[in-house]
Amino acid sequence: MSKVKLLIIEDERPIRSFIKASLRDDEFDIKEAVNAADGMALVATWNPEVVLLDLGLPDKDGLEVTQLLREWTQVPIIVISARGQEQDKIDALDAGADDYLTKPFSLGELMARVRVSLRHRQNASKPDEPVFEAGTLKIDFASRRVWKGQEEVHLTPIEYKLLSVLARNAGRVVTHKQLLHEVWGPAYTTESQYLRVYSAQLRHKIELDPARPKLITTEAGVGYRLKVD
Repeated sequence: MSKVKLLIIEDERPIRSFIKASLRDDEFDIKEAVNAADGMALVATWNPEVVLLDLGLPDKDGLEVTQLLREWTQVPIIVISARGQEQDKIDALDAGADDYLTKPFSLGELMARVRVSLRHRQNASKPDEPVFEAGTLKIDFASRRVWKGQEEVHLTPIEYKLLSVLARNAGRVVTHKQLLHEVWGPAYTTESQYLRVYSAQLRHKIELDPARPKLITTEAGVGYRLKVD
């Protein structure tokens, strides 16, 4: 079984050392870069399967690095940063990052995000699957039908479109702006109340306990995630 090629673009040696020491040598092939220039060069020449990217690099901001990488590669990018404000997360995700971890973070949290990013990359490289399943949720994209367990759920066109966007990005945070743009159109990217209403309606239809959602989770102030674990 081949190792996962993981690139760390991070100028803080303790963070790089923590990640390297925590990941198993038989599972990961790891390379490091301490600045944006070296990191982008390694992405181009080494072709990693996951990139862990710090925002506070000495030669270029990580947001700009993300935007530049997204011009030519869809490699999963997980931002790791001490910037923990909601707007920082929104900016990183809107720039094209797949996920965001705030320092300090646990190994378990890091590994969960890496696994989701790898799965998403594998799914993106395949033809679209006609059926999606997560927990008790099942979506048949070909027939536009949805089930909660054995019970078929009837969704409005907007509810179905919102659920489809989340399912196509399963495991990843999809920002409010991204959801509004894809579901309602570019003229509605500031209408966050639409998402609150329709996400609540969706939860009542597909969650076993809408008051304690397990499928559609909220990243406060940032967006929504359809969980697959």
